[in-house]
Order: sequence, then structure tokens, then C-alpha cells
Amino acid sequence: MITLRKGMVLAAGLGTRMRPLTETVPKPLLALRGRSLLDHALDRMEEVGIGDAVVNAFHLAPQVVAAGEARRAPRCTVLVEEELLETGGGLRNALPHLGAEPFALVNGDAYWLDGPSPALLRLAAAFDADRMDAMLLMVRAAQVEGEVGLGDFLLDPVGRLRRPREREVAPYLYAGVQIIHPRLLDGTVPGRFGLMGPWTRAIEAGRLFGLVHDGIWFHLSTPPDLQRAEEALDKGMVKLF
Repeated sequence: MITLRKGMVLAAGLGTRMRPLTETVPKPLLALRGRSLLDHALDRMEEVGIGDAVVNAFHLAPQVVAAGEARRAPRCTVLVEEELLETGGGLRNALPHLGAEPFALVNGDAYWLDGPSPALLRLAAAFDADRMDAMLLMVRAAQVEGEVGLGDFLLDPVGRLRRPREREVAPYLYAGVQIIHPRLLDGTVPGRFGLMGPWTRAIEAGRLFGLVHDGIWFHLSTPPDLQRAEEALDKGMVKLF
């Protein structure tokens, strides 16, 4: 078990599948239930005691900067990228602000409802820094409304993750929420790259783990996804317990 003190929200993506909404508003600032997706992510961090957060920005960056400056908690440092660094490059760029301990990493378009206890606390309770480089929150693909393809990962009996083989269907999707030890990025160099490379190396070393979410998660890729989530929440699906 670890104590989460710091976190990061990935908010630099172009949000191309969410167009035309993202032509004037960055995807993490799209509203759901009257608050931006970015604020929802930062709210989750604040609820579990995370005091400092990093947010990266690229697409329509001034809007993201203003949103970060408007937060009182957690304290936000917004890093504006001169070029789009993708998930891995953006994370590596932020490491000097995140310290040497494991931290939470949340996609800027991730939105979920917690089960009996907050998902971030469940991840922190299950994270073993000696055995793990990252622990990803998983959702069952069968429970997700929207296009999910062949899935993202498979879990073994002790929670280790692997990617599906060719034509293999994976029962779990990555929920856009994880805890990372900074060593996951060991061996990487500055520049543009995704997280799949570091994840793959961790899988090969038996150090990438997953935890299945026990609440509700919304797939927010396109404008209809956002509308479906708003309608579901309007119908009262606000808490599970």
C-alpha cells in the first residue's frame, strides 16, 4: 500500500474523435454534469488527499492553463508543450514535478463513478512498489456501451496484465486511470512517444498489473458518447451504494 501525494492529468491531446466539439474547446474542458472533465479528474484526486497535480497542455493550451490556475486544490502546475509529446513523452516531461514516489496518472477524458471506496484509493492499497512499475484500472468490456474493439488487456490470476495476441479478444479495457512508479520511464529519452512501449517492457518483466473497477465507467470518445453519459447521469445513476 502506498500514500498518493501527487498526480498528473493528461490534457494535451487533440480530441479528434470528439470533433466538432473540440475545434474550440480542448477535450478535457468539455462539460459533463456542469463541470469539465478535467475538473472531475482533479476532484477525484482532491478527494483522496492528493495535494499537487501536474496537467499538460497543447491543443488550445491557454484554456487549460486558465482552468489549472482556477483550482485551489489540488495545486496545479500546467506544462504547455511546444510540440505534442503524446502520453509517454508528456509524462516524461513532467517527471521533475512528480518526484520519486509512485503517483496517480489520469487521462483528461476519464470519467468514472466510484464503488464502495474511491478507485484511486483501491489502486493505492493494491500497489506494491517492490513488484510493480504500474497498476492500471480495468473495466470489463462487456459492460461498456460504445465501440470497444477487441479489448485492451487480459489479466492473469494474480493481476498481471498482458496484451491480446493476434485475433484474441481481450475482456478488459484500460479505464484511463493508473498508478505509476517513475521507473516505468527508465530508459526513455525526451521527445514524442506513447505509453505502450514502457507498458510492454513492464509486461515482459512481469511488473504491469491491473485492478478491475467496481463502479461505473463511461467511454467518452465521440460526441454521442458524451451525450449518452449525460443522459445516464440525468436519470439518477449518480451513486452505486
